[in-house]
Amino acid sequence: MAPSPKCQGKACPVPGAVPNGLIRLYSMRFCPFAQRARLVLTAKGVKHEIININLKDKPDWFLEKNPSGTVPALETSSGQVIYESPITCEYLDEAYPVKKLLPSDPFERAQQRMLLDHYSKVIPYFYKISMGKKRGEDVSAAEVEFTEKVSQLNEYLVKKKTKYFGGDSITMIDYLIWPWFERAEMMGVKHCLANTPELRKWIECMFEDPVVKATMFNTEDHKVFFNTYMDGNPNYDHGL
Repeated sequence: MAPSPKCQGKACPVPGAVPNGLIRLYSMRFCPFAQRARLVLTAKGVKHEIININLKDKPDWFLEKNPSGTVPALETSSGQVIYESPITCEYLDEAYPVKKLLPSDPFERAQQRMLLDHYSKVIPYFYKISMGKKRGEDVSAAEVEFTEKVSQLNEYLVKKKTKYFGGDSITMIDYLIWPWFERAEMMGVKHCLANTPELRKWIECMFEDPVVKATMFNTEDHKVFFNTYMDGNPNYDHGL
């Protein structure tokens, strides 16, 4: 029987062993970092099961498996555990070689890792702006900085002259960047993208991707969860 989609808290029992032929993803339905792994699993057609974790009331058994306490985390049928979102995604691409998402060329792989490193410095602004607005703070300086950083992403696409960050088809880097742009309207940063035409085209293309459609939530669901998160009582099971 498939695990319940409802989040597992401290009182929940230890799950059984991962069935042969499957890999298990420890996730949280609204977490953008965990969505990275869900996107890769879906894109590659990897058979998997998902156990959602209550991140405010983490089970002891989860912390024993993954001392960082973060999602996503993967567990294999042999009990191996892998965590941190870029690492889990690279692991999946190597362990399941069908439909490779990372480029075969070493320089192109290095380019994607360098771009991901740059993007890791952009992610905090999504939260700084959205949380600041929720608290009634002045976020104008953060918006200026964020606009400059997304303009660099736009320039990257201009120079590359392709639809996606890795070329003319979706690759790993697109899925690693995507989850926060899915939430751009909900997080109140969409207006910062006004002068990034190539980036906006990329967003439109990503919204049409069947893998994105299969893993995404609509803006209203994101808003409901985010509001409960900001109020200190996140509703991880919203919509279930």
